Amino acid sequence: MNRLEIPEWILLNNEIVDQDGNIKDLSKDKEAAYSYFVNEVNKKTQFFHSLEEKLNYLIKNEYIEEDFLKKYSFDEIKQVFDYAYSKKFRFPSYMGAYKFYNDYAMKSDDKSVYLERYEDRLSFIALYHADGDINRAMELIGRLIDQDFTPATPTLLNTGKKRRREFVSCFLLEIGDSLNDIARAEEFAMQLSKIGGGVSLHVSNLRAKGESIKGIKNVAKGVVGVLKLLDNAFRYADQMGQRPGAGAAYLNIFHADVEDFLNTKKLNADDDIRVKTLSLGLIIPDKFIELAREDKDMYAFYPKNIFDEYGINFGDMAVEMDNWYDKLVENPNIRKKKLNPRKLLDMIASVQGESGYPYLMFCDNVNGANPLNRPIKFSNLCTEILQPSELSHYADYDKRDEDIYGMDISCNLSSGHMGNMIKHNTIKETVFAAMDIMNSVSDKTNISYVPTIAKANKLMHSVGFGIMGHHGFIAENYISYGSDEDIELIDVFFNIINYYSLLHSMNKARETGNKFYRFEESDYASGKYFENRGPIYPSSPKIKEIFKDIYIPTNEDWSNLKEDVMKYGLYNSNRLAVAPNGSTAYVMSATPSITPVKQLIEERTYGNSKTYFPAPALDKAEFMYESAYKIDKYKLIDVIATAQKHVDQGISLELCITSDITTRELARYYIYAHHQGIKTLYYTRTQKLKLEECESCRV
Repeated sequence: MNRLEIPEWILLNNEIVDQDGNIKDLSKDKEAAYSYFVNEVNKKTQFFHSLEEKLNYLIKNEYIEEDFLKKYSFDEIKQVFDYAYSKKFRFPSYMGAYKFYNDYAMKSDDKSVYLERYEDRLSFIALYHADGDINRAMELIGRLIDQDFTPATPTLLNTGKKRRREFVSCFLLEIGDSLNDIARAEEFAMQLSKIGGGVSLHVSNLRAKGESIKGIKNVAKGVVGVLKLLDNAFRYADQMGQRPGAGAAYLNIFHADVEDFLNTKKLNADDDIRVKTLSLGLIIPDKFIELAREDKDMYAFYPKNIFDEYGINFGDMAVEMDNWYDKLVENPNIRKKKLNPRKLLDMIASVQGESGYPYLMFCDNVNGANPLNRPIKFSNLCTEILQPSELSHYADYDKRDEDIYGMDISCNLSSGHMGNMIKHNTIKETVFAAMDIMNSVSDKTNISYVPTIAKANKLMHSVGFGIMGHHGFIAENYISYGSDEDIELIDVFFNIINYYSLLHSMNKARETGNKFYRFEESDYASGKYFENRGPIYPSSPKIKEIFKDIYIPTNEDWSNLKEDVMKYGLYNSNRLAVAPNGSTAYVMSATPSITPVKQLIEERTYGNSKTYFPAPALDKAEFMYESAYKIDKYKLIDVIATAQKHVDQGISLELCITSDITTRELARYYIYAHHQGIKTLYYTRTQKLKLEECESCRV
């Protein structure tokens, strides 16, 4: 493509930086967004004389469902659309506009014409999930069009469409130790991958390499064989070639196959064992950290042998390793493999440096803070989902009535824009709106072809509200990432978020009479969860100023909430989870999640052209930004640990390192994260050192 063929908006966007990547003219980004609208969106958007004509066309041609619109009068529908358009929303960045219209906006079947604008998509979402309540629909469209929050990608993309896919796209499955269990898990993973789902699988129950099958010793192929099956399955079920399947496998570090598991991600691994696309996660109990710290030998165990001796699945036992480890070591009937935990820690760091994997889940941190009092055994593809699961067992095909359905997990998410929620003073309203939409998604979703997913969704109503825009907001307010002021901001803000998510869930339980499954066994029911919880007030002048007009729930509010929760229950078993939300952050023109930006001006390649996304407020706060690769990792961990105190599930935390870091230094980050109560670590990303690599200096 020569320069004359490149659209004007791309040329303008590319003028943000010079040929060496230095900032040239940030104003060109808004010019690019304007040009994109005038010359692309406006020219290719289907014209309608009226809203009525638009709706009739979309319904007649089976683009939009009719049933949810029938719950309103036409005047009510028009009220929602008119309000959305009255806000005169404009994308502040070209990337935001491009991402929405390229990936989310409804198009004609041949993809040549846009059938809706951003205002239309949000109006359909508000009307659909308000379920006929016009007052609620107006509240939802207010928070959506002000970009106080956004539903997750599958909900944003599919809501209201006649030929839609599911509203959720992230799932967790636990695999039992039989060929039937493995086969059904692979089948379910492929079915979920087919609809665009990312699937995480717990493989700790699988017998290790060399264990017995039907009494015949040394014949089991171990975990790696199943990883290869799953790797191929996800690559096969790739949405007709449009998008590669995405899967992850989690293994407890005390499983005898742990070294083989890690070896599958080494760059020089033989093709017979290497898994190319499957992500890997390690489940790490406190016992491993203790053995590594004391430089003692550790023993890994064989799951089939464990089950034969105790009748307990290894995946259930291994998340309580503090209680079991000495018993297993001392039992002469238990087969063991001796390993050096420090060398294993170095191996983990080395493999992460090569591949970014494995993810790490500190299961005792997870379960120590788990108010449900039912074990959480593994996490998802982005490491923020932490919910209990129950293992299933599948009979032979001619005995399907003997199948035992446990409970697997689906991720139903949305994310608030931290800066907008604070600036608009809409924290309560935003949490309530997001919870309403997520509950609507849960109530309207029935993935019947994976019965364990459908069962858990019906019983648990688990959701995950998260946050984006943190780094952009603090930079705009001249607060350094990880500073005392930042820690205080996070502590106050997330405490308020937690309060309102609990309040909404309690109100929903009171209104419907429905509590999540086994609520009575939880720390919510006993009131234990509320011990040492209450208002957190800002103390520094800057944070006081930020919250000066924002209501902070008082001790009395928290006390009343405790009483009401104990009396009425909670509708949702889980409420909060902070996802990496990269794609929707573009649409919201926000920095993703609560982690630092990787680049001050992010570069993406689409087709034959490059697109640049400047960090928010870069024109006036460039000097306040520090790249995730350069930022003090201990400060990063402190920020996440502060938020984690208030988040019942997890927070996606990437460690971004430079190539000169040693495996020992990386291992220190693991140990510190564990010590600070971090529940999970997501990718480790490595940046190769270059001259003038410092983002803050380079630009």
